[in-house]
Amino acid sequence: MTCFNINLQLFSGEKTEKATPKRRREAREKGQVLQTREINSAFILFFVFLAINFLGKYWIKEIYKFYIEIMSYTSNVDLFFRFENLKVFFISMLILIIKLILPILFISLIIGLLCSYMQVGFLFTTKTLNFKLDRINPINGFKRLFSIKSIVELIKSLFKTLVLIYIVSSYLKKEYYNILNVFDMEILEIVKYLWKIVFNLVFRCFIVLLFLAILDYMYKKWEYEKELKMSKQEVKEEFKQTEGDPLIKSKIKEKQRQISMKRMMQDVPKADVIITNPTHFAVAIVYNEEIDDAPKVIAKGKDIIAQNIKKIARENDIPLYENKPLAQTLYHTVEIGEYIPPELYQAVAEVLAYIYSLKNNL
Repeated sequence: MTCFNINLQLFSGEKTEKATPKRRREAREKGQVLQTREINSAFILFFVFLAINFLGKYWIKEIYKFYIEIMSYTSNVDLFFRFENLKVFFISMLILIIKLILPILFISLIIGLLCSYMQVGFLFTTKTLNFKLDRINPINGFKRLFSIKSIVELIKSLFKTLVLIYIVSSYLKKEYYNILNVFDMEILEIVKYLWKIVFNLVFRCFIVLLFLAILDYMYKKWEYEKELKMSKQEVKEEFKQTEGDPLIKSKIKEKQRQISMKRMMQDVPKADVIITNPTHFAVAIVYNEEIDDAPKVIAKGKDIIAQNIKKIARENDIPLYENKPLAQTLYHTVEIGEYIPPELYQAVAEVLAYIYSLKNNL
């Protein structure tokens, strides 16, 4: 009874193989990249807070200027509520808001882009914007809403929220008695103390968010690699597409060998001499003083091919010269179409001289 070993994984479709470079490149072109938003959130929070700390004096100065402008209208309320003055007031307030918020928005944008670039690199694709009917399908939407991936994201968000709440509450609990003494301080001291509390809270939150972001990145990497995995059949099909079917490639190579062999055999009648082993090797040598700098190998073969070369040589009256060491050396060291190396000049020259002398005596 004959037994056959069959790899059932080729038919199971189970994705057990790592993604190939081509699969990774196609996924990247579709916008499927390894990235976690938690890193962006952590660094945006930290740098925005630093910006607020740096811009604090500028903000106070702008708010104070706006305050002085508003207070100038308090002496005459009727004058303040005129349309022209209300218009100036709202424009001034809008400009103030822009001055206060615009630097923060700009810093958030820059930090977000830098964090994304560090994770993904430069990537521009419009494939993620393509319209797909399954996106508006309520059934598919319901499945995505209650999918394992959505549940995991929900659990991560709840865990992050609970951790941040714990950090804030534990720190405020620690500062409870100091906060009660705030009312006994002067305004400047109150501002400094409250800023100290905010700084400590933000810094602690940043450290925790950064730690959670690293964990999330590791999870996203595992998830990303899992989604990109391929089955053995997919790897095989991709290889066929990129490298070609191995069976076809072998047939092409075989055809090329046949063409090369036929061309070589057609060149045998041009040889001046066939150096033989005598049974195992045959090397055809040609030398034209006017064209060639040295004798050239135009055909060579072993065993059956050697016998065919000698057969053609006899049919075309090409002399055979037996020299076992020289035939083996030429066969192993000189390729077809190449000139013989200088170290073999003397040996081949002696053979050619002998052949030419035979021809002259005829």
